[in-house]
Amino acid sequence: MSARSEPGLPAVRLDRFRWWHIDEVLPIEADLFGAEQWSAAMFWNELASGHYYRVATDVDGSVLGYAGLTVQPDEAWVQVVAVRRGAQRRGVGRALLEDLLAEAARQGARSVLLEVAADNAPAQKLYATYGFEPIGVRRGYYQPSNTDALVMRRVAPPSAYGTDD
Repeated sequence: MSARSEPGLPAVRLDRFRWWHIDEVLPIEADLFGAEQWSAAMFWNELASGHYYRVATDVDGSVLGYAGLTVQPDEAWVQVVAVRRGAQRRGVGRALLEDLLAEAARQGARSVLLEVAADNAPAQKLYATYGFEPIGVRRGYYQPSNTDALVMRRVAPPSAYGTDD
């Protein structure tokens, strides 16, 4: 568990995403992603696979957002960063992303990649502030909307993983 508070904003608590959070996360998924939302079974699979997932909650324990990361040798993929509409622009997404990046570094990932909807400029701007740069486009990636995905990558400096290459 960790807590974070932006000046003038309520504290955000980050905890391990557990199976009992799925029911509270599904309405956020439906609202943010519509027909492209993940199902309960998809979340169950991610958790059962041991991937790194976090929830952000408010002081009452209500889920404000969630995020997930898959780490392979030398490389990590951000699976999702999602924040309830009423909690956006309050530092929740930043707190979740920073937590994922810290975990990727702890596990020795030299690069972190993600896919973001090509029409989601606010998310792209957030990722760019953390050093993510566009490296490609996956045409029609999000279905059924046929929305393109922008692939972004953040490369850790050599000092972050202890080598000089």
